[in-house]
Amino acid sequence: MSTSILPRVDVEALEAALRDRVDGEVRFDPGSRGAYATDGSNYRQVPIGVVIPRSIDAAATAVAVCREHDAPVVSRGGGTSLAGECTNVAVVIDWTKYCDKLISVDPEERTCVVEPGIVLDELNRQLTDHGLEFGPRPSTHSHCAIGGMIGNNSCGATAQRTGKTVDNVRRLEILTYQGLRCWVGATEDEQRADLVKHGGPLADLYEGLESIRDRYADLIRNRFPDIPRRVSGYNLDSLLPEQDFDVAKLLVGSEGTLATVLRAELDLVPVVEHKAMVVLGYTDIATAADAVPGILDAAEPVQLEALDDRLVEFMRKKQLHVDSAEMLPAGRGWLLVQFGGKDVDDAVERAESLLYALGKNERDDDVVVATTAEEQQALLQARESGLGATARAPGMDDCWPGWEDSAVAPERLGDYLRDLRKLFDQFDLDTPSLYGHFGQGCVHVRIPFRLQTASGVRAFRLFVEHAADLVSSYGGSLSGEHGDGQARGQLLVRMFGSELVQAFGELKALFDPDNRMNPGKVVAPYRVDQNLRLGADWRPKPNDTHFQYPEDDHSFNRAVLRCVGVGQCRRQDPEHGVMCPSYQVTGEEEHSTRGRARLLFEMLQGHDDSPIHDGWRSTAVRDALDLCLACKACKSDCPVGVDMATYKAEFLAQHYKRRIRPMSHYALGWLPMAARAASRIPRLANAVLHAPGLATAGKRLAGVAVEREAPRFARETFQAWWQRTHHNPQPDAHTAVIWPDTFINYFHPHVGRAAVSVLESAGFRVAVPTEALCCGLTWISTGQLATAKRMLRRTADRLRPWLDAGSLIVGLEPSCTAVFRADATELMPEDLDLQRLRQQFVTLAEALLHHAPNYWRPLRADRKAIAQKHCHHHAIMGFQTDLQVMRRAGIDVSVLDSGCCGLAGNFGFERGHYAVSMACAERELLPAVRTASADTLVLADGFSCRTQIEQGGTGRHAMHLAELLTLAEQGHATR
Repeated sequence: MSTSILPRVDVEALEAALRDRVDGEVRFDPGSRGAYATDGSNYRQVPIGVVIPRSIDAAATAVAVCREHDAPVVSRGGGTSLAGECTNVAVVIDWTKYCDKLISVDPEERTCVVEPGIVLDELNRQLTDHGLEFGPRPSTHSHCAIGGMIGNNSCGATAQRTGKTVDNVRRLEILTYQGLRCWVGATEDEQRADLVKHGGPLADLYEGLESIRDRYADLIRNRFPDIPRRVSGYNLDSLLPEQDFDVAKLLVGSEGTLATVLRAELDLVPVVEHKAMVVLGYTDIATAADAVPGILDAAEPVQLEALDDRLVEFMRKKQLHVDSAEMLPAGRGWLLVQFGGKDVDDAVERAESLLYALGKNERDDDVVVATTAEEQQALLQARESGLGATARAPGMDDCWPGWEDSAVAPERLGDYLRDLRKLFDQFDLDTPSLYGHFGQGCVHVRIPFRLQTASGVRAFRLFVEHAADLVSSYGGSLSGEHGDGQARGQLLVRMFGSELVQAFGELKALFDPDNRMNPGKVVAPYRVDQNLRLGADWRPKPNDTHFQYPEDDHSFNRAVLRCVGVGQCRRQDPEHGVMCPSYQVTGEEEHSTRGRARLLFEMLQGHDDSPIHDGWRSTAVRDALDLCLACKACKSDCPVGVDMATYKAEFLAQHYKRRIRPMSHYALGWLPMAARAASRIPRLANAVLHAPGLATAGKRLAGVAVEREAPRFARETFQAWWQRTHHNPQPDAHTAVIWPDTFINYFHPHVGRAAVSVLESAGFRVAVPTEALCCGLTWISTGQLATAKRMLRRTADRLRPWLDAGSLIVGLEPSCTAVFRADATELMPEDLDLQRLRQQFVTLAEALLHHAPNYWRPLRADRKAIAQKHCHHHAIMGFQTDLQVMRRAGIDVSVLDSGCCGLAGNFGFERGHYAVSMACAERELLPAVRTASADTLVLADGFSCRTQIEQGGTGRHAMHLAELLTLAEQGHATR
């Protein structure tokens, strides 16, 4: 490997200088290096270190320090790149935590100035009052950074109307590795002449650019594809006279290989508020592509997207946006054509005009017209689910990027797709899904390359070489959106020819003569089959585990591979899910689901250069997992179903095997046993736990946050009340057994009593186990899995009479219900009683709505409520049934977009977690409860959620669904 790419760096001296001079977080630890070792691509390179600057000037200082130590630099935004641009043996500058400001807005000029770390959706949110937005909108819009969009020349579906990022950048403030800092943009001949006359580094730069332009102008005009989505290569065409010698546009899409972008002045477009959509079905995706030119001739849509039947098949198998898939008309390939208008009628009229031009109408079975924003968003979700649905497609080998965004002219798209499918057959690849931005001829596909064997890697390389020749023969581009990076850098000669590739090299040398800006990408690139995240030499160690990972071939190693770097866990807005609460608070890559998955990948030690050398004993992995709330939201919100809560429990079990654990694991992990003992003397237990001085000392000894108040034990447990007032009927199919979880039984028995009343009113014969039972939740969350398995076996044995009779087991605490619905059978998939328990364990809402002996018709409470849905409820059971129950009961409920409450079982009680726990709650939940009107009910089924609300200074007490449903029966509605 050339030393010009990887210089010999004195890492200790570099780190010391960065720490001394840079106002920011400087991280050279194994955890940080492991978390940034890869992006969303097939590639992996362990960075030298990571710098998170607190300001733009601090970032400039970091580059200067790197120059003094001859260290390469790579800028990183959201880290979702699919071509390997964001991974390198270099100092990574992560802009997203601090350098994320909207600096100014000029509504009249329709421009704004931003820092590179600002996320696209956040930028557009801040622009809402001006009625403006930044136009390009890739599917990663909720977490991609503007700097990354500039680096990749991102596009997205809206590029049909607004063009690529390059078409929306007016000026850039840049910094070269050599230290030149300036604003660049379009320049007239007179400006350049005056600039050159004054001499200096900027003059030298512009003279060099003019020289490259003059010598290669004819080749640029002849060899650059004249298509909407040419993203590959450097934008040398921006230097042509007809393009105003625009250096800002030249640098867009250069992937951090030429200069560092410090600030950007962007062009904005008016928000299209009123839209309508036509969905057209075709016999296959290639036939759908054939129809695109006719549609473009007949109309001017704001989006023209496509998806095929394979994508819909994968969505259904993975239960991903299934409702969206059901909305599609007849066909096996679909075009989603969206129109904007001055009002809804105008947009609908444009849609109807297209149908008329095509000889169709909305009554045809291959046509759907969507006029509401909700319908259109649902349909677009089907298209945006592409990456998640195809990354681990059921029934196929794992699918990977590598040829995921080629582009041709729209009029040639159908034939290109047919030839591309022939290429899949030639290489014996299962037919993948084809979808994308067909209005601009851009095709997305993830392909089942076999990247873990030498023969598979060779086939991968041969395929992309053939594919590059194929798309070039169509006058197309290797990349129509995701850039070249390492995935396509070596293939550029097949598209542009050797002379233009030489011009790219000259441009690189002009900006970065020492080759220290993201080296090995685009110019003088690494091979396409080099630095693979897997590869023929990837040899992870086998692991004996407690969880059996039945959906991952019973392999922890394969479970860790679920993460493909999509990055949805980096969303800051919890509106469409819960994941990932700790990242939302800290903004740390290591605290995202993706960052933790990357560290677990490195822990497997499949590569010799892994920064994690101590396997399960790794303190770096332990520390990254420490702030995981085990909320399980990633299991449902992550498009590939990463289950970090389970991985954390497994890690803790292995990490502390035959070792002393933190005291909180004993104090909180063994809570069911302690609660059972305390229930015999509840007054004394409460007095001790709340005694001044004594309580604080006890918390410190137990590893519990001193800021937390211990929940109070009830004077009488739920089970004791039941035995005093009821008796258990003989088990049968009409019996509803209320699960006496630790939290209801010992702390909130009033919830259990309310559930008895509700279930009896619904016609159930109610039973309650009279002996102490436990689901093992607290042992699972603290990684004491051997104990958890013993508890689960004992529980299944005690519940056997009801299991054999087909009785329902009704869970009132969502986290305990989730154990039986997920964790238990993942720990012991062969245990038939646990399998039966999984089938018969239901939520209160499910029991009422789906299993009541007679049609359940509750008395109506007619009240308003806000609801905090428990994370495990959201992730495992879903909340729709609860909403239906509340609406049937006359409850006008609004579900808070609050994400996790932050307490999350033992997490918020553990020492060192209080600040993060409360920060999670203060994002949405606690402010929403504080501002709710006094007559608005507050609903929270989770004990943790109710505790967080009560201890969060809201002055409110949240109620359980069971309590809410008893309001009408009791004839009052106050709480």
